Amino acid sequence: MADLFERILKRRTPLGQFQEFAHGYFSFPELEGEIGPEMYFNGKKVIVWSVNSYLGLANHPEVRKTDAEAAAQWGLAYPMGSRMMTGETKYHRQLEQQLAEFVGKEAGYLLNYGYQGMVSIIDALLDRHDVVVLDSESHACIYDGSRLHFGRRLTFEHNNMESLEKQLQTATNIVEKTGGGILVVTEGVFGMAGDLGKLDKIVALKDKYNFRLLVDDAHGFGTMGKTGAGTGEHLGVQDGIDVYFGTFAKSMAAIGAFVASSKPIIHYLRYTMRSQIFAKSLPLPIVIGALKRLELLKTKPELREKLWTIVNALQSGLREAGFDLGRTESPVTPVHLKGDPYEAAALIADLRENHGIFCSGVLYPVVPKGVLLLRLIPTAAHELEHVEKTIEAFKAIRDKLERGEYKFENPMDILKKYNIKIRL
Repeated sequence: MADLFERILKRRTPLGQFQEFAHGYFSFPELEGEIGPEMYFNGKKVIVWSVNSYLGLANHPEVRKTDAEAAAQWGLAYPMGSRMMTGETKYHRQLEQQLAEFVGKEAGYLLNYGYQGMVSIIDALLDRHDVVVLDSESHACIYDGSRLHFGRRLTFEHNNMESLEKQLQTATNIVEKTGGGILVVTEGVFGMAGDLGKLDKIVALKDKYNFRLLVDDAHGFGTMGKTGAGTGEHLGVQDGIDVYFGTFAKSMAAIGAFVASSKPIIHYLRYTMRSQIFAKSLPLPIVIGALKRLELLKTKPELREKLWTIVNALQSGLREAGFDLGRTESPVTPVHLKGDPYEAAALIADLRENHGIFCSGVLYPVVPKGVLLLRLIPTAAHELEHVEKTIEAFKAIRDKLERGEYKFENPMDILKKYNIKIRL
């Protein structure tokens, strides 16, 4: 019999294997200063492409003012208790209704966290007789939610409608025997590659198969569509989405999330979602702050227009310079390079220390072995000068990568070369 902790400490998870080398710099880095396109890292000013404040609301003066006033008036404790018991306020209900109307649904329900909320939505919608069918590149929260399901779980190849049809045929055969239903789960914008879920084609399959559609639109809410109501609006199929999920952690630059659907389904979720029934209500300053953020999202289209000006300049500039951005159709901007983990670390350190560019690097197992993905998140707060400087920096590091200047046998040599101190 092994001691649990001894066994854990001997094991190296895909990310944990790099902790002694990466912690405090490559992972768990500390960005300092007010949230914006320029912040401080490791004592130096850097252009930041790793903050999901798509519309630049994180440091918007109206948002900061509302947040401060609400915190001063209500404090962070109010209301105490869960929504069901003692945590209900008129502001919570007001925000829910405004969010639902904005995304074209009858009703909405606030969630404390996006990840937790999506897990709990899937858990609440299904029982052991049902089948869940999900896209293979779904976010971890979708996979974790489906793991709570006691019935069958099927996966279709990413955005492959032929694969989805085969799984729907299988699911249909299963539920004809169990008496259950089918839930298809996908994303509006896939947050790593930036491509869109084929919501229009999935909705069209409802003519052939009986299923309900749940869409995680974390990266689409506020950025996609004529009004910013999301990827369903962008593709003209918002009505075909049965359950719509959006988060506050990106375009709204806050914390929390919401789910929107028909009134009966939202009422069902209110009385079924364990993550909300047994958790404290969202603090009122966050709710009032979200009302202000939603107001700006709806009344200031220039914020979304500015976002897309930056997106188009960054993506077109990188493509013209010969960079591979994969299949992105959204603000998410992935730059695909080839290299091993040590080359990735050296390249990222060079970007940060010598070029003043801070972006996130993504390695295996998130992407295939040998692939180095630099993920940039443009925002409405960026300026064209930031784009130009970044493109020039990327050209420089690509040249060094191709010349083999980032080759290291020992990762500790990378720390020495760039004078990096790891915080354990």
